[in-house]
Amino acid sequence: MLSRRLAAMAAALILPALFPMVAGATAETYPAKSIKLVVGFGPGGPADVMARLVAAGISPILGQTVFVDNRPGAGGMLAAEAVAEAEPDGYTLLLGNTANLIISPLLYKEVHYDPAKAFAPVANLGITPNILIVNKPSGLKSVQDIIDFARKNPGKLNYASAGIGTPLHLIGEMFKQRFGLDIVHVPYKSGGQATQAVMTGETQLCFGSAETALPAVENGGVLGLAVTSDKHIPQMADLPTMIEAGVPDFDASLCYGLVAPVGTPRPVIDRLNKALQSALASDEVKKQLELDGTEITPGTPEQYADFIDKDEKKWSELVKASGVEPE
Repeated sequence: MLSRRLAAMAAALILPALFPMVAGATAETYPAKSIKLVVGFGPGGPADVMARLVAAGISPILGQTVFVDNRPGAGGMLAAEAVAEAEPDGYTLLLGNTANLIISPLLYKEVHYDPAKAFAPVANLGITPNILIVNKPSGLKSVQDIIDFARKNPGKLNYASAGIGTPLHLIGEMFKQRFGLDIVHVPYKSGGQATQAVMTGETQLCFGSAETALPAVENGGVLGLAVTSDKHIPQMADLPTMIEAGVPDFDASLCYGLVAPVGTPRPVIDRLNKALQSALASDEVKKQLELDGTEITPGTPEQYADFIDKDEKKWSELVKASGVEPE
């Protein structure tokens, strides 16, 4: 049975067959003007950095300017809603990620779009791990140290996140649930602030995004204990995975990709996909993404749709296990 995303894509393929002249004209002339890439988070954060890298990479390939439009709010949902309502012509795109395509719709009651029906996947961009970091003076030097201390001192440890319901929050709750630990959640407004809180000692630990946590570890501001992916990251090959550190079946990486409003002609989707493949293959883009700990995962629109479906199942289970109630 087709997933809802693949079914929506299959339905969209009918449009060129019904209107071949329109589809043909679109394929031949696209893009004829600048393209807007909408991001659901503010400037300077991981999503914004990814979007600007993508925009700079595909602009010369497409021969048109791709500009970033930041629309932060509601865990990325405001941006997603805007793109879901946009014309399906390929000129308004969304930087999709784990938050706005999966987590936010699970955590908010008032959601005005169904990610599986509102968007046509274009391509997966990459998978970014999170890093468990701790404040150096805390004396915590391993994942087992955290577990042991929390068991002996319930409520005495704090962990920072980028806000209630964000991936960093859910990963922290996932860790607590695995061992029945009492660790206090302290929400901040961004991943950068959460990392800073660990550096200053306001909190003892955080599952920080690689974009913000890696520099802090490399600069000696915090101590990195483990990565949340099932693979090592090249920048810190000696850093164990959470699984290797003694937490079974712990894989909580974040995914970024590009989506368009459903109904966008398939020739346009294919044009964008091809441009992204070329951009991701360039040495400059690969180098920058690897510096951020991102594993580049290019592929077809169908492969991206399948990936989102599998990721949705994983995070749905995480949300249930976390005990976080929809707002």
